[in-house]
Amino acid sequence: MVKIGLQFKATLENVTNVRPVGEDFRWFLKLKCANCGEIPEKWQYINLMDSVPLKGGRGSASMVQKCKLCARENSIDIMRDTITPYNAEDSERFKTMVQFECRGLEPVDFQPQAGFAAEGAESGTKFPEITLLEKDWTEYDEKASESVGIYEVTHQFVKC
Repeated sequence: MVKIGLQFKATLENVTNVRPVGEDFRWFLKLKCANCGEIPEKWQYINLMDSVPLKGGRGSASMVQKCKLCARENSIDIMRDTITPYNAEDSERFKTMVQFECRGLEPVDFQPQAGFAAEGAESGTKFPEITLLEKDWTEYDEKASESVGIYEVTHQFVKC
């Protein structure tokens, strides 16, 4: 079992507390089989709501799948207690946003999509529906009378 952290990096303009929202938040990943190296072309998602039992009664995981190439059964699980918001002071630095417990699967790419939220750094204005698919998001904070945004979203994976 390997723990892999997804590190998030972005430039924040007048926002803080960027975070995934809800148990149904979808982490879109490309996953590599650690046994044979196969990486399916399609994006796959995992979320906290999904729980699949592991063979032999060894608990459960967010996703269990059999590799199409080598037929090995692999799993990946979201470590619920590791989900951390990305704040204004983290801007332009990599910070681990979530960790995955991996058995035979290794995340190699992440595609942020819908389901993020943030709030105004000074005003506290809630921005509940942020989509980061384009790697940029902009809005206007009426309370603070200023533009807000999340720019140049990127990521990396690290072993924890």
